[in-house]
Amino acid sequence: MRFPRQKREEVNVNLTPLIDVVFLLLIFFMVSTTFTKETHLEVDLPQASGDKSVVEEQILEILITDEGNYSVNGKPLVNTQATTLRRALKELSGEKRDMPLVITADAKTPHQSVVTAMDVSGQLGFSKLSITTRDPGSE
Repeated sequence: MRFPRQKREEVNVNLTPLIDVVFLLLIFFMVSTTFTKETHLEVDLPQASGDKSVVEEQILEILITDEGNYSVNGKPLVNTQATTLRRALKELSGEKRDMPLVITADAKTPHQSVVTAMDVSGQLGFSKLSITTRDPGSE
């Protein structure tokens, strides 16, 4: 038996109704959407009031230059050795090891100088240690 091959109808997908629906949705969203321009947001920020503290807390600051030189509270040290830094911190802090200590350096500062300052402050027992950065070349 030989069955003759039948011709198949070509399958056509009519996209016209889909395009019409999308177009109608687009028109609907364009007509129903409103745009507003906000210049700023009103935010109520908390405010603190009170008497100023009678005792200003002293802060020790170690500034490390991009060459690796130290200065403690604005006074440059003679050399970059850890013993010199330790002696300067002991002189300025006395026996107060709970005062804040800030180590300030920039991106060009040698890492070993920062590690040395952190090590010396840890050996002396400073508990409030902060590390900050600054713009390269700023005094």
